Amino acid sequence: MTKNTQYDLIVVGSGILGTFHALHALRLGKTVLLTEKDQYPVNATVRNFGQAVVSGMSSDWFDYARRSTELYQEIQQEADISVRNNGTVYLSSDDDETQLLHELKERMDAIDYEANLLSVDDCLTKWPSLKREYCKGGLFFPQEVSVEPNKLIYQLLEYAVAKYPKLTYMPSTAILDCVVVGDRVEITTASKQVFTGEKAIICNGGEFKLLFTDLFRESGIILSKLQMMKTVPMPEVQLEGNILTGLSIRRYESFQECPSYTGISTPEHYKECQKWGIHILFKKAVDGSIIIGDSHEYANANHTDDLGFGINSHINELMLEAAQEIVSFDVRKIASTWAGFYPQHDSKHIVEYDIDDRIHIRTAIGGKGMTSSAGYAEASIKKIYS
Repeated sequence: MTKNTQYDLIVVGSGILGTFHALHALRLGKTVLLTEKDQYPVNATVRNFGQAVVSGMSSDWFDYARRSTELYQEIQQEADISVRNNGTVYLSSDDDETQLLHELKERMDAIDYEANLLSVDDCLTKWPSLKREYCKGGLFFPQEVSVEPNKLIYQLLEYAVAKYPKLTYMPSTAILDCVVVGDRVEITTASKQVFTGEKAIICNGGEFKLLFTDLFRESGIILSKLQMMKTVPMPEVQLEGNILTGLSIRRYESFQECPSYTGISTPEHYKECQKWGIHILFKKAVDGSIIIGDSHEYANANHTDDLGFGINSHINELMLEAAQEIVSFDVRKIASTWAGFYPQHDSKHIVEYDIDDRIHIRTAIGGKGMTSSAGYAEASIKKIYS
């Protein structure tokens, strides 16, 4: 049990978004209490590909993502948090997708963000596991990084606790109440401990039942359920980096800003995949296993339980069939499959609420968390303490 009960800042939720808010406050010299309701983060922060795909972001989020990569690399020089610089490639499968690659290349050139167009032969030389009949070309971002989702947050927390004596980390600590009392914020844990801070930041991910339930009921937040799979280790498969494919080109925000995007048609063979929000990604882990996915099903914040906990085998089969058309190794050598749950908003990049300039809610970052949280949290902390 911690002896100190008063802090400059209390952060609720130690996923990637909450932890980086805590880190940036610590860099300002603040005393910080970081709480986590579970033994350790178990939700969206660890149930993803571990791809930091700056090139997929649009508007301000591109800048947040670019800054996030810098922060990852800075920390990696001090402590191993699993950051690897293997780059990102988008692979086109038809003329429409190839046109979008060329247009994104022009946009990236204009902002001095390195992007290299690759021929089919270039792609097959660099990633021999690709099928020639699928690949029509690629756009490669050599500066982009990946991380290991089953390692990053745990190693980041270890780094933060070791580096910053002003940090108190309390896992297995559910917060049941958070209120402004005078010029302080008071939080109460499930075990009736009370802590106070000058400010509190709530990064509660998809947990809408414990705090501010009325606010979340009216927030417009939706929860997205994503299915992913991981193969047995295949160290012989040469598929390094963040591998994104034609369905990703048709989905990612950066391509939606390209001139031709609104005019592209949907081929018949894509329609069933798009019905389930499927776009095929590959990410090879350090042990040689390959993460494959993913899909998207949705429910609003008041009906999150309707998404269920089961894995839809039809969706997995669609993903495996689509994946096998792209690569030559046997994608059906699956070791595990799981679902992740990401809160997001239809019209906002993130949901922000500020209560009495004391309680600051930052949640529903969607699928941008691993790519953008570090940079966004830096800007958020600057705004909160401006």
